[in-house]
Amino acid sequence: MADFETYLERAIDRLDDGSPNRALIREHFALDVPDAKRGKRLRPRILIAVAQTEGTPAERAFAAAAALELLHNFSLVHDDIEDRDELRHGRPTLWSRYGVPAALEAGNALCALSYLTLMEGSAELPPATVAAMAAALYHAHYRMCQGQAYDIGFETSATVSFAEYVRMIEGKTAALFGAACELGALAAGATGDRAAAYGCVGRAYGLAFQVRDDILGAFGATQVTGKPSGADIRRRKWSFPVTWALSGPPSDDRAVVADAYASIGELSDGCAVGVIAALERLGAQIAADDACAAYIRDANETSAAHDLDRDGRLAAIFEATARRTA
Repeated sequence: MADFETYLERAIDRLDDGSPNRALIREHFALDVPDAKRGKRLRPRILIAVAQTEGTPAERAFAAAAALELLHNFSLVHDDIEDRDELRHGRPTLWSRYGVPAALEAGNALCALSYLTLMEGSAELPPATVAAMAAALYHAHYRMCQGQAYDIGFETSATVSFAEYVRMIEGKTAALFGAACELGALAAGATGDRAAAYGCVGRAYGLAFQVRDDILGAFGATQVTGKPSGADIRRRKWSFPVTWALSGPPSDDRAVVADAYASIGELSDGCAVGVIAALERLGAQIAADDACAAYIRDANETSAAHDLDRDGRLAAIFEATARRTA
């Protein structure tokens, strides 16, 4: 991915040299910090893998991959503001260092740069293909914003159903994974139907990715994840383990979870420990593991039904990241 990293940095540097946005975006990506932790680049990796599987060189998909990564990071900059997170990858977030207005504008610039990168970097592709790629990215962008809006609304909700949770992650997380697969196929010249099938595969994987993230956020060990144990529970996040557990029949353990989540604001350490123990007794971690495996199965079955991912490289990425421990 070294060549892609170079392409991504060049895309960012298309911003005016004197622009405050350019400086903040470079800082967000840690482009001037040697050996910095810069994220997994998972969505671009998936996009490029699909393009290669469909028979096109990786470089032909770089513009779409960079556009997707820029859009993803636009969402991260704004998420950090909305969640009041002060650190990302161990570094101060933009809003915590420069204030909310400056971070908002840097995020907005990332969003605009995403579409510019896609349109201008894909000029050698047929106009109809570029239009289809732009439509796919816009649609995923809109779905992502829908999902985030649901998630924000959950913060002040005393109850969230399992169906509402799934609807939220279908937008907030799965939409961009679907776009990664669809854009990769389109960049390789796939038909609209074939690209749409890849999009279904990506969305199923995105659901698995989010459920796995929820497992780590609730049950992951600090020494493995690098994050405080039970961080999502302390923050009263409506995740898979919580919404699944509360979807069952009344019980003492469900009452523990329901009472804690009926409050507003962060949970105390003692309360969080009690909720985690109740979730474990209810089998929420096992149910989440099973759901993650089922979503992966759905992705693989869709691939097989449409003769996608013929060399298995996409499935390999899915399997590795859906079973990650950090």
